[in-house]
Amino acid sequence: MIVLLAFFVVIYLIIVSYIYFNQTGMIFQNAALPKEYQFEYQSEFEELNIKSFDGVNLHGLLFKAEHSKGLVFYLHGNAGTLETWGSISKIYTSLGYDIFILDYRSFGKSQGEIQNEDQLNKDVATVYKAMQQRYSEDKIVIAGYSIGSGLAAILASENKSKALILQSPYYSFTELSSSRVPFFPNFMKKFHLETFRYLPKVKAPVYIFHGTDDQLISFDNSFRLKNLLKSKANFYPLENQGHVGVNENDDFQNQLKIILQ
Repeated sequence: MIVLLAFFVVIYLIIVSYIYFNQTGMIFQNAALPKEYQFEYQSEFEELNIKSFDGVNLHGLLFKAEHSKGLVFYLHGNAGTLETWGSISKIYTSLGYDIFILDYRSFGKSQGEIQNEDQLNKDVATVYKAMQQRYSEDKIVIAGYSIGSGLAAILASENKSKALILQSPYYSFTELSSSRVPFFPNFMKKFHLETFRYLPKVKAPVYIFHGTDDQLISFDNSFRLKNLLKSKANFYPLENQGHVGVNENDDFQNQLKIILQ
């Protein structure tokens, strides 16, 4: 009996150790692009390279509206790079807003490797500060999709943006990851991103969009965030919408037009 118990303890420790050392790769599905890669988008855009707090070069694309009313500072999901994420730009520029989309460390042309949540938040804060040199903060809308929603909420809680848009957000990434690997201890997790702790600190209007058919991050996450904010939240369930494709959803675009008018 003792031998059998010891065997299972060893197996558990091996699995937990593997997850601990590989959790970043399990969360972020990064893909690199060569420095000479040429983006092909019809919209006018500018490639920006911004030094982060530790000197690592972070890359993003700034798409420009014909008559800009401000900027949407966009934090994308945990997969894909600007090679594909740039395709959403026209949705925003057609409404008169420039949109800046950042590739996280190790994504696209951004250098470095993601190590933990604090590093990611510092990256995002550094790039946001750089964009404030170009745009008045009262004309900046922060937006985040999926994994980017937690980063966006944290950023908005520490700044004074015009608005915050969350697409398919999670109540707490700690909680969400526990539903995937319930045996992995929370204290060993490098990414907690507890949206519910930061959202009440956001002074700007908050707009939450979530597909009712989302199988990756359940609709209940946004419902709980809405209840947390009570009357402060602008909550928009997207009927029959899954996790992917929120930007292309007609109901989302109709509400976005009102938000950015």
